[in-house]
Amino acid sequence: MGNGLNVPLKTTGGTQLWTDFADRDGHRIQQNALTGHWRLLNDSDVRQAWGSRDACESKLNELCPVKDQAQATHTVVLLHGLMRTRHCMKPLAQLIESQLIESQLIENEIDGQDQNRTVRTIRFSYASTRGSIGDHAAALRSVLESQPKSTRFSFVGHSMGNIIVRHLIGDLKREGDPTGILPRCQSMVMLGPPNQGAAIARRLAPTKLYGWITGTGGLELGPQWETFSGNLATPDFPFLIIAGDVSANTLQNPLVDGSGDFVVSVDEAALDGAEALETFPVLHSFLMNDQAVTKRTIEFLSSHQPK
Repeated sequence: MGNGLNVPLKTTGGTQLWTDFADRDGHRIQQNALTGHWRLLNDSDVRQAWGSRDACESKLNELCPVKDQAQATHTVVLLHGLMRTRHCMKPLAQLIESQLIESQLIENEIDGQDQNRTVRTIRFSYASTRGSIGDHAAALRSVLESQPKSTRFSFVGHSMGNIIVRHLIGDLKREGDPTGILPRCQSMVMLGPPNQGAAIARRLAPTKLYGWITGTGGLELGPQWETFSGNLATPDFPFLIIAGDVSANTLQNPLVDGSGDFVVSVDEAALDGAEALETFPVLHSFLMNDQAVTKRTIEFLSSHQPK
């Protein structure tokens, strides 16, 4: 597939059918999960090129030349969950950028340091209902490997987004980590992670409709969990688990065992090695928007910023 004649069209930025493979200065190279073709979007989600990956990379280099990374960067990667989009992580990303920069400036002033490190966010977009979690992890790896070698990474995942990061860690440990991503990982906050699979997915899978809607990734969290989970690793860097617990509410979801956020139970969110598992009375879909959850997320990331 060559380079197509481009008309700079405004897009939605890639929602259910597009996956990011590179991110530079807000410009993203994406692949369509159905057609397999590639496109390059600018930071306003306007298409700059389409066709082959090589053609898109060539245009990216023209628009955003690779720079000598004189200033080290702490990049916080945010990952949405199943059937969601990167847009749902935007308010949290904006707060993370502004407040981490502020906290770093205060810390530097107290310590008398002139730290030359910036903070930025990447809202990773992936076609959650198309392809396996392993496919999404490979795309995330491509995005991370496209960053300057001095970049330090932290992660904030919602729901299935956390499992993608755990799959990536497992891949890097099994296959090798030539660009040294793992030593550069600082911290992670997991919001509503199905770290032990999801009973709701197992119970809905026999309807067949569940698998048709959620795709392979949704099935991997449910009936395929026992074999799939062997691909996952636990982060070796500090991580915090935030689980929703709405058990005080009168209305409960009979498809979820025990207390939880109406989709993932507190027990399913648990994972050995976490610095803490903290619960908030918030529904699964709104964890990333809750003020108290946001505050705690930023506190944790701030306490593990690169020195």
